[in-house]
Amino acid sequence: MSLQGRAHDTWMALAHRYPWVRWMTTWGLSLVSFLSGLLTLMVFRRGIDHFSWILGGLLLLWVGGVAFAHLRQVLDARNRRMMRIVMDFTIQSLHHDLLLFLLPIYYASTTLSSRNALFFFLLLAAVILTAIDPWYQATILRYRWAAPALFAFGFFASMNVGLPLIWVRSAWALVLSALLSQLALIPALRRGFTQSWRNAVLVATLVGLLAASIIWSIRYWVPPAPLYLSGATFARSVEGLQPVEPVRKVSAADLQAWGGLACFTAISAPAGLREQIYHVWWKDGTPVTRIALSPIRGGRPGGYRTFSKRSDLGADPVGRWMVDVLTAEGQLIGRVRLVVTP
Repeated sequence: MSLQGRAHDTWMALAHRYPWVRWMTTWGLSLVSFLSGLLTLMVFRRGIDHFSWILGGLLLLWVGGVAFAHLRQVLDARNRRMMRIVMDFTIQSLHHDLLLFLLPIYYASTTLSSRNALFFFLLLAAVILTAIDPWYQATILRYRWAAPALFAFGFFASMNVGLPLIWVRSAWALVLSALLSQLALIPALRRGFTQSWRNAVLVATLVGLLAASIIWSIRYWVPPAPLYLSGATFARSVEGLQPVEPVRKVSAADLQAWGGLACFTAISAPAGLREQIYHVWWKDGTPVTRIALSPIRGGRPGGYRTFSKRSDLGADPVGRWMVDVLTAEGQLIGRVRLVVTP
């Protein structure tokens, strides 16, 4: 019997004898994956400032996935179970750390009361799935399509954050990320469907174009990461790009005395990025006006500060007011709310 076979038999004998070994067999990898993810957050807690590490991890995941998938076929043929487990765990840990790193970046860009919260919860579900080993084995390792789908999702989420860091506008980042996430599957297509490289490239390109079209049509459902609101409030006015008398609730009499209402927002964006921004004012769920603001410039400490103001609030301003902060293509960066009382 080989050394690997003896090691496997010894571990199984210990698992049969000691309950804690059985627990480690089922949940040990999940615990290690979870701890490694927490370590990732602690080390890279500043998010996009360390995005070069994300790109490095993504490249490692891509190269490792291609190489390990090929080796796994060889090991399957030779019945090398322990080596397969090690490689599967390595890929799982890379997925988990990458997705967990992205989670706070997308959380900052997500408006939980809007439809783009769905993407964040999908990302959260992927993080949990890669952290809990029995679930990962029952889904990702069980179904042939699941691992490429998880990889493509992680690749898309990473590129959607990374491309704006090299001054690609959020709308273009969405489309390019969708296309690149499918092109990255070329080796998997080549291996999984025994096609030529030429056919694999053609299929990946066609699927990538389709994915880009779909993503563009549902772009409102995707948070515009890494853009996010670092500050936002309604106020009596804005002076020196600072809100004067910020409020969350105000009376109609005070509004009349003020002669209008301002909405101040500070938007954090990567250095060098320029984005056209709009404020869309709502009252009681009905859009009132859409105001184009000066294009934001990324890299400003505390975010790029801008505001819009309305002097005509109607004959009866009492109600719930809201301002949506949108990109030019309609992605929601954030939302500001105000209650006007009688």
